[in-house]
Amino acid sequence: MSFPRLLARVVPWDKETAVAAIESGVEALWVPDGRASSARELGRVVTACAEGDLREGTDFRVTRMEGKEDEARVAGSSPDAAWVVYPRDREIIPLENLVAWGRRILVVARTPADVSLYRGVLEKGVYGLVLDGRDPAEMRTLAAAARAKTEDVSLVPARVVEVLPLGMGDRVCVDTCTWIEGSRGMLIGNGSAGMFLVCAENVPNPYVLPRPFRVNAGAVHSYCRVPGGRTAYLSELVAGSGVLLVDDSGGGEAAWVGRVKVERRPLVLVRAVGPSGNEHSIVLQNAETIRLVGPGGATTSIARISAGDEVLLMEERAGRHFGVAVDETIREK
Repeated sequence: MSFPRLLARVVPWDKETAVAAIESGVEALWVPDGRASSARELGRVVTACAEGDLREGTDFRVTRMEGKEDEARVAGSSPDAAWVVYPRDREIIPLENLVAWGRRILVVARTPADVSLYRGVLEKGVYGLVLDGRDPAEMRTLAAAARAKTEDVSLVPARVVEVLPLGMGDRVCVDTCTWIEGSRGMLIGNGSAGMFLVCAENVPNPYVLPRPFRVNAGAVHSYCRVPGGRTAYLSELVAGSGVLLVDDSGGGEAAWVGRVKVERRPLVLVRAVGPSGNEHSIVLQNAETIRLVGPGGATTSIARISAGDEVLLMEERAGRHFGVAVDETIREK
């Protein structure tokens, strides 16, 4: 069998933590020697211990990354060898080296932040994870983080019906810690029922240098989509906030805010009608560098967009309470 990519370490043995791991979908339990039968009583699960399905020293090896010699030992082993690695203080460079060399490493993760860090090593991530939760709640939290996938959304074409210059107002630039390419950007809207895909400032233009980390997102009151199916006001974002980056196919991924700039600028209102027949709107800075994304990934500057053009938006039922969707009668205009 292929070596599992998601293990839970239940050492010392704790039945409830093992149950939490199995119910959370881990592929194998690493348990103390002599506890394989206890683990198998809980369900059909691969076990790692002296009498288990996987045995340390035979099927996998364990090392702590204390120095260059530890990295060299893993790098010098067979590419088929499986290694469980305890990193030092979330040190990432040795892991990057081992991933680049194609070594099959499973890294011990104790927090959701660890899970996110190790899944992102050299963009492709490490081979697998060993979840080391101290109790059932921690194990479930780690497993949920490990199972989390990119957050896709459904985008539909909407027809622009009005473009109306407004006066001055406060708009928000969201500078992320991510290099944003192509048609990707943020979902922004005056209401939660319809959010427009606003592209990042990643295209060369005669006015300013590209800033591929930035989305000039809109007026301070606007909603934006954040991870977990939630919304936030642009005015709430700060360094460290999570936002959702989306491309024209609806593929989404979490990104982190490094800086938020609020500045007074001339604004413009765009209204569009979605497939539902409902009208949605967005307020953006009135500037050439702000672009809305249309079907197929085409982007149009707010300075050139006009009635009859098509733009992409996410349409859903209105109704949010502190950013969480609620089922109640709400009208947004």
